[in-house]
Amino acid sequence: MQECNVINNMNYISHWIILHQKILIQYIINIISAIIIMLTGIFTSKVIAKTFKKILYHRKIDTTISDFLTIITRYIVITISTIIALGRLGVQTTSVIAILGAAGMAIGLALQGSLSNFAAGVLLIIFSPLRVGEYVVCKNVAGTVLNIHVFYTTLKTLDGKIIVVPNGKITSNNIINYSREPCRRNEFIINVTNNTNVDLVIKVLKDVMYNEPRVLKNKDIIVGLNKLEPYSMNFIARCWSNTNILNTVYWDLMVQFKKALDDNKIKSPCKKLKIYIKKTNYVT
Repeated sequence: MQECNVINNMNYISHWIILHQKILIQYIINIISAIIIMLTGIFTSKVIAKTFKKILYHRKIDTTISDFLTIITRYIVITISTIIALGRLGVQTTSVIAILGAAGMAIGLALQGSLSNFAAGVLLIIFSPLRVGEYVVCKNVAGTVLNIHVFYTTLKTLDGKIIVVPNGKITSNNIINYSREPCRRNEFIINVTNNTNVDLVIKVLKDVMYNEPRVLKNKDIIVGLNKLEPYSMNFIARCWSNTNILNTVYWDLMVQFKKALDDNKIKSPCKKLKIYIKKTNYVT
């Protein structure tokens, strides 16, 4: 009896297969095609990710950011391949894309600040308005760049403090880079008494700068009378030197200016304060 049931079931299955063989063949072809699409997508994602990583490496993009972008690129290709494979199997891909879009929007809104900082970090790496080791000022923070991460940048102040700044804050403000140019200009303000010989002051200040070997002679060396005060004359002296020794040259030149002015008996102004005492007779 059981053997008869088995034979009947097998006959039924065979008969059903014969009747639906076209549909089965189509399903099998679709399944094989979907598998091929997925395998091709995985292989293609690896090739594209590897090529993209080489491009980022040659452009000297930060390793953290290049790895992140490479992973994102790979998963984008795999996601596209998966959607195509599902479409091959007869799944309505429109609804899948809509779900992915909604999920992406929700994630984007939840991580709005982080994604903004990440995008800013990518821009900082690609366009390089600041680099590691450079001294920069951004809005109300200043320091030497220690590193540029995906979401934030670390600065070290002159007094040894560490400042962690979100990348979005940096790109949304003006960046003053004090280290990018190989040479920069120093400016000095020198005050002397108003009865001093102007030509003598200019000569003394220029001689000091021309005799300083660290001052660049191929750049402008300027001394000019800038302002007249009731008790003083205000001179401005300008010269150029290498950026890495700019402050040292400034301090040394200030000392040399003082000594040269003293040697030529040129005095610094001293404001006079007049005090008037009024006598008053008190009647008691």
